[in-house]
Amino acid sequence: MTQKIIVIKGDGIGPEIMDATLAVLNALKLDFEYEFKEAGLAALESQGDLLPQNTLDAISATGVCLKGPLTTPVGKGFSSINVAMRRYFKLFANVRPVITFPGTMARYENIDILTVRENT
Repeated sequence: MTQKIIVIKGDGIGPEIMDATLAVLNALKLDFEYEFKEAGLAALESQGDLLPQNTLDAISATGVCLKGPLTTPVGKGFSSINVAMRRYFKLFANVRPVITFPGTMARYENIDILTVRENT
């Protein structure tokens, strides 16, 4: 079954990072279909909005978004795009599990940590 993923390439080094990420995902031959949307400076230039409603609607419809780094203009009255997205989608917590894998040359062994960070 095909999984549609909304892709926001991002600003600055974002497009380069996203191209590399998509190359890795494509090499895995997963059944992904990408729909490219804008946010950040690219969206501001083309649509006059840092976080266009059509981008938010597309993410809501698929429930999946792969996002590169986004720039929020400094000193121009804009609030953080990342925080706005977190609030819009009610993404309260960022949960990051960390474990060591047997047979890897990790600095430490037997690591099993769960970090929960408040996002908004």
